[in-house]
Amino acid sequence: MLRNCLLLLLAACSLTATAADKYLVDQEHTFSNFEYKHWGLSLQRGRFDKNSGSIELDMENKTGSLQIAIEAESINTGSDTFNKILRSPSFFNIEKYPKITFQSNKMVFNEDKLVQVEGDLTIKDVTRKVVVDITQFECRFMILYLKRACGANGNTKILRSDYGVGRYVPFVSDEVTLSFSVEAIKE
Repeated sequence: MLRNCLLLLLAACSLTATAADKYLVDQEHTFSNFEYKHWGLSLQRGRFDKNSGSIELDMENKTGSLQIAIEAESINTGSDTFNKILRSPSFFNIEKYPKITFQSNKMVFNEDKLVQVEGDLTIKDVTRKVVVDITQFECRFMILYLKRACGANGNTKILRSDYGVGRYVPFVSDEVTLSFSVEAIKE
């Protein structure tokens, strides 16, 4: 009987050790940025200020998943006039499509470093596969939260015309670089 109890305890510990850790996106430290060439004159940048989501990481098995939701109305270019234009039906149409989402079930690791995340990016109900190259990835105990936290930076390139936001192509570049700064706190 004691032997069976010990075996059950060991089995439970081994299952816990390989289970994925769950993290919630820290909305105060997570931003989605974009940059594009404006009429061939300059490189312009903006960001979406409201991002939410969750991440699961199984560092032992080098697997994970993530779900990020970006509120389209939170677009911020530094210009109220331009923000209104980008929120309009001519671009993001935020009344009809309030969220931009990224969902991934494939994370690529090089030893203990996350190097790529593959998933589906959805803008205006158009979903396409993208690969986000991770340029920075760290996890550690954060004294501020008294919990473990992870952070990452990454980027990918898309064609905005693929997602129905291609107005003024080719004068305003079709290619857009998306960059992400994500921090998440373990539940």
